[in-house]
Amino acid sequence: MIDPAERWARSGMAHLTGDPDGPPDFSRAGILAMADEVAEPFDVRVDDLLAGRSTLMGTSRQGRISAGGATRLIRCSDTWAAFSLARTMDIDSLGALLSTDDIIDDPWSTLEVAARTWVADELVERAQMLEIPAAVLGSVTAPPVEITPCWERSRPRAVDNNLLVVDLSAMWAGPLCGQLLGTLGATVIKVESPGRPDGARAGNQDFFRWMNGAKLLFPAEITSHNTELADLLDVAEVVIEASRPRALESAGLDATTRAPRRGRVWVRITGYGTAPDMRNRVAFGDDAAVAGGLVGQGSGGPVFCGDAIADPLSGLEAARAVVDSLGRGGGELIDVVMSGVAAKYAAVQTVPSRSDHVAVAARMPPIAEPSGYPVDAQWVAELIESRRSAC
Repeated sequence: MIDPAERWARSGMAHLTGDPDGPPDFSRAGILAMADEVAEPFDVRVDDLLAGRSTLMGTSRQGRISAGGATRLIRCSDTWAAFSLARTMDIDSLGALLSTDDIIDDPWSTLEVAARTWVADELVERAQMLEIPAAVLGSVTAPPVEITPCWERSRPRAVDNNLLVVDLSAMWAGPLCGQLLGTLGATVIKVESPGRPDGARAGNQDFFRWMNGAKLLFPAEITSHNTELADLLDVAEVVIEASRPRALESAGLDATTRAPRRGRVWVRITGYGTAPDMRNRVAFGDDAAVAGGLVGQGSGGPVFCGDAIADPLSGLEAARAVVDSLGRGGGELIDVVMSGVAAKYAAVQTVPSRSDHVAVAARMPPIAEPSGYPVDAQWVAELIESRRSAC
């Protein structure tokens, strides 16, 4: 059995974890073995899933700055918290967050200085009210996956090419779930609004192709007026969504509005779950990881562990939950909570932070030539009719 520290070094995770001007951190090396167990049904390398994006983007460890650069660990008056300023709207809301009318020329320096006078819980709560992704370190201990029976079960089944998956998600965790089900043979249709395309399209194109290249692409507005999309959801065996609950609820396309379907599995991936006090919180992979306490050890405090690690771990956990649910006969609503997933892995016993193993960058992930293609409304209408006829 390979030494966990050696595996961490070879995987690319040590390359991504630790102080930027110091030795890599190995303290979280034990999480790879847990991820291996979750990934058992899929023909994938966990190392690729967790560290592959960093190789595509050419990133390495930056300590308390995330690998992608948009999130930082910041010291408040009492403890550490993560804040993401990935979007223009986040930077524009910084004045309201800090109750200042002053022009903010350097958002990060301004936030770092101001945060030292704030209790972390209070500043994070204000940030979340302004829809700025933020989290107090180790503040979440929620279960990673919650399962609710919603429809009748069918006979247990495996994933094959007769399984229709409709992927309404974007960015990383949800698309990875769909991609993994596709590797087992499922037919995966990615639904993407022409007016609001997947944000991953604005970044590294190889990453978008890695997550979505093998899926069928269906451009469709996600609204209550789109009866074709509603019908497609009704004939799918698996649906994946990864937006805050109110998004699909306002569109009249959430799980509770769908016609009953025996054996259906519906996956909701959120940052903090669907409880009334958490359902509207925003999260990205880095701050969700901090919320769950999944961080590395730096010379002066916590550092980011890997690259937005709550995203790929949540996508992996979601895909495994779907496989297991189908094996039980489905009929279930599966809530995957990114911060809860991070907390699950944060509970794995840590190992010594220092090791003599040499940290290397992750290998380039295997990106196949796109096998999916765009489908139009007519094609989707015919698919819906054929599946209704087969029932």
